[in-house]
Amino acid sequence: MNKHVNNITPETADLSRRSFLVGTAASGLVLGYAGVPGIGEALAAAPANFEPSVWYAISPDGLVTVTCGKADMGQHIASTMAQIVCEELGAKWSDMRVNLASNDPKFNDPVLGAQITGGSWSTMMNFDAMSRAGAAGRIALTEAAAAAMGLPPYFKDQLVVRDSMVTHPKSKKQMSFGDIVKSGKATKTFTPDELKAIKLKTPDQYTMIGVSVPQLDIPSKTNGTAKYGIDVMLPGMAYGAIVTPPVRFGATVKSVDDAEAKKVPGFIKAVILDDKTQTTSGWVVAVAGTYANARKAAQALKIAYDGGPNAKVSSQSLLDEAKRLQKLEDSGQFFVKDGDPSAAFGAAAKVVEAEYTTSINIHAPMEPMNATAEFKGDILHIYSGNQFATRSGAIAAGAAGIDPKFVVMHQLWLGGGFGRRLDADMMVPAVQAAKAVGKPVKVIYSRENDMTMDFSRPLTYQKVKAGVDGDGKLTALSHDVVSAWPTQRWGIPDFLTPSVDKKGPLDSFTVNGADFFYTVPNHHVRAIKNELAHNATPSGQLRSVAPGWTFWAIESMIDEIAVATGKDPAQFRIALLDGKGKNDGGAQRLRNTLLAAMGLSGYGTRQLPKGEGMGVACVSSQERATASWTACVAHVAVAPSGEVTVKKLTVATDVGTQVHPDNIRAQVEGAALWGLSLAMYEKATLKDGGIEQTNFDSYTPLRMSQMPEVAVAVIANGEKATGVGEPAVTVVAPAIGNAIFNASGARVRALPITAEAVKGAMKA
Repeated sequence: MNKHVNNITPETADLSRRSFLVGTAASGLVLGYAGVPGIGEALAAAPANFEPSVWYAISPDGLVTVTCGKADMGQHIASTMAQIVCEELGAKWSDMRVNLASNDPKFNDPVLGAQITGGSWSTMMNFDAMSRAGAAGRIALTEAAAAAMGLPPYFKDQLVVRDSMVTHPKSKKQMSFGDIVKSGKATKTFTPDELKAIKLKTPDQYTMIGVSVPQLDIPSKTNGTAKYGIDVMLPGMAYGAIVTPPVRFGATVKSVDDAEAKKVPGFIKAVILDDKTQTTSGWVVAVAGTYANARKAAQALKIAYDGGPNAKVSSQSLLDEAKRLQKLEDSGQFFVKDGDPSAAFGAAAKVVEAEYTTSINIHAPMEPMNATAEFKGDILHIYSGNQFATRSGAIAAGAAGIDPKFVVMHQLWLGGGFGRRLDADMMVPAVQAAKAVGKPVKVIYSRENDMTMDFSRPLTYQKVKAGVDGDGKLTALSHDVVSAWPTQRWGIPDFLTPSVDKKGPLDSFTVNGADFFYTVPNHHVRAIKNELAHNATPSGQLRSVAPGWTFWAIESMIDEIAVATGKDPAQFRIALLDGKGKNDGGAQRLRNTLLAAMGLSGYGTRQLPKGEGMGVACVSSQERATASWTACVAHVAVAPSGEVTVKKLTVATDVGTQVHPDNIRAQVEGAALWGLSLAMYEKATLKDGGIEQTNFDSYTPLRMSQMPEVAVAVIANGEKATGVGEPAVTVVAPAIGNAIFNASGARVRALPITAEAVKGAMKA
């Protein structure tokens, strides 16, 4: 049986590491976790202005401000966290406010132990902790109100909390949250055991959860008061424009001639980055009084480079190396090792093999990467929107040559992230430029900077082999995944997974999804690191992470097996999702989403015109322990030229508990369209060590004119909340590929799918 362990689990927060405090402060009633081992010592050594906020605060005017430890990049997670608190607290929604957390360890994720936003983890991992935070506040307010009203303590159970009011129906006494705070009687400390013992509401008692309330961040984002990283303005601030080498990574600067740059008004200095964190290589920053002049100065610099070891690497050489590594029997480590596929292949009635590839993909968020750095004495202040404050603070510190405890991260709204802002490369030039010129410096990437230096989704190569018996039953499957290892690049051991063959840790974020919920008795998955790609194209996590490519291979192969055995692909999946053994629970939920998508789309119930077809796929993104259940039926039309028109995507998703129905639909729709964009339109290529695509004229995401109809079915069954930001990304590409085959007989195995590839496969 598969014994691999993923260190990221959806379990309730380990509250034994913390104590939950409720007390009075100058600003009102404050609630938050404190006492994490090691934090006290770090804070004691830091200046007073590094004092943390708390999970939420209630002010004397009754306003409730929730501090969100997650990056909000348009997915409204701050508002979601406030909604969860509001449900148990009993506050009025119009009294709720949101604030974004600093990088203080106090705001680390209750489960992950770090400030990170990704993996569709935010709601599923924080729902319980934020619910208990709200419930504890309600209890404290109730006891304080009873005391302030002069009621005996045991009367507190007769009090009703609703709409920011605590009422005693029998005596008709009532107090607002604000009045309770002003009374000074709200003081209570909850032990970890008391927190765990709090009885939370059941779904039938919800009045806020499951309601599409107005998102708290929309007013400020529409009236211009919301501040993004690019909006930061500091007194005396200068601007930095970066100059990057023609090679993505490994180049060094040999010399800089700034004679022409000195002629640009306001030019201050050209700074060659000395990046000990190895986040960047071969970068120069031109600093000037305005951004326009910084860009002019950057363009005027004459820089000589040593291209380094990756100067001749190309996409083709990365693919060739991946194929070479896959053929080596001792390459990589095993992620799944159930049974003996080799023996099963020997006894199989039929064996199906295929190779699947995906290209390099670029994040390209609308707000380009930016950061502002300012030194105030010993303290480095960073202003930026970031998805991984814990790691980014350490990188900023490394760039400055200081202890991370002296770095204050000022979190701002993000104009798009999608995994791009898990990295902190934009902070390195800002920090080193600010240090070099002795004043605050804001660095803003050009679109060309952002695309050519993106921590992209890696190029991947996968080999899948399957065996079926005489009854057409899938008996064995081997799956090799070759790619760069983005998570290993982070250098955080806890984010790696022990291999089941005891060969050392592997990057499970390159193979998650391959450990599917189908019942296959003999199943091996091998994770193979492409060192050449790892070094030449330092990769990151792009929305949907590994399931974006692993399910492309798996769900395409499942269809290929079904066709080879003469079975309907959807019914073939349903039979595999029998819920046996370790798949119990998950397989049934996935099967239900597939049935829902089939029913909503009309799959198999009507005759389609010639050249049209429907295809299915169902996935359990993201990690097995934090799965979200999603299925898609794609309806496509294929012309004789090979041109594909996606007519409709029908997506069904099991979200467990839905917090905000409208937001869930928006997230699923956006994810499905992102998946379509990756499947059909987006491709970056490497030539002579550099990314060739520099803007949206050559890197071409989905356009509005290419949008299909999207139908969404949300299954809310009261189970634990799952994530919705990424799963639909992973299910769309294989559904489209399978639909293309059903429409035209063309089997495509490379992303993005092109008309040329479809036409070529039709002829084959």
